[in-house]
Amino acid sequence: MNHLTSEQLDHLHGLLVQQRDDIRHRLIENEDHGLEDSMRDMSGELSEIDNHPGDVATDLYHRSMDISLQEREELELTEIEDALRAMDNGTYGICAASGEPIPYERLAALPATRYCKEHSPRQEKPHTRPVEEEFLTPPFGRSSLDDKEYNGFDGEDAWQIVESYGTSNTPAMAEGNNIDSYNDVEIESHDPDGWVEPWENFIATDMTGSNITIMRGHQYQQYMDSGEGDYLLDPYGKREKE
Repeated sequence: MNHLTSEQLDHLHGLLVQQRDDIRHRLIENEDHGLEDSMRDMSGELSEIDNHPGDVATDLYHRSMDISLQEREELELTEIEDALRAMDNGTYGICAASGEPIPYERLAALPATRYCKEHSPRQEKPHTRPVEEEFLTPPFGRSSLDDKEYNGFDGEDAWQIVESYGTSNTPAMAEGNNIDSYNDVEIESHDPDGWVEPWENFIATDMTGSNITIMRGHQYQQYMDSGEGDYLLDPYGKREKE
C-alpha cells in the first residue's frame, strides 16, 4: 500500500463511502425495486391472469428487469464494503491476481476494483460455449448420421417429415439456391421417401430375399417412361404398356 499516499487514500475512501451511501439510498427509496410487492398487486387486478395476457408478459419483463437491477446493486454494494475492509487491514490497492499495486488512476475511476487492468476478469474471453451450440451447429449435429455412412432413419429424416407439412420459412430462407416454390423449401425436398434407388419402390421379394416380383404401378410406369428401364426386358410390362 506504499504506492498510495494518505491524501489519495482519503480521497478513495470518500468515493467508496459516497457510492455505498448512494446505493443504500436507492435501495431504500425504491423499496428494493418493488420486489416486495407481488405481480398481482402491480397489475391492480384481482388475478394475475386477466383478459389481456400481453399485460402479464409486460409485468413479467419489468419484474425480471427489477431483479437484475437489484442483483447488480447488491453486488456493487458487496464490492464496496470489501474494499473498505481492505483499507482497514492494509490490503487495498493490491491486485488480487498478480499481487502488484493497482495504479491510483485506475482506483480513482473504479474505487472498488480488486484487479489491475491487465488481470481484470472482464478482459478475459470465456473458454466455454453455450451448450445449445452442440445441437444447433451443425444442424442436427447429434442426430444426423449421414456423415457416418448410415442409411437408416435419423434426426434429419424426422425433421424432413415435419417440415414437409410446412414451416414459417419462405423460399428466400430455404437451404438451397434459386428456390421459387413453397413445395421445394424443405431440406432435400426431391429426395425419395423410404427408398434410395427408384426401382426399390416397385421391386419386392419374399422374406428370404428371392422370388423377385415387380409391382407394376404408377412408380413403375414413371420409371420406365423416364427411360431408366427397358420394356424389352419386361415382356409383360411391354404388353401392358401397349
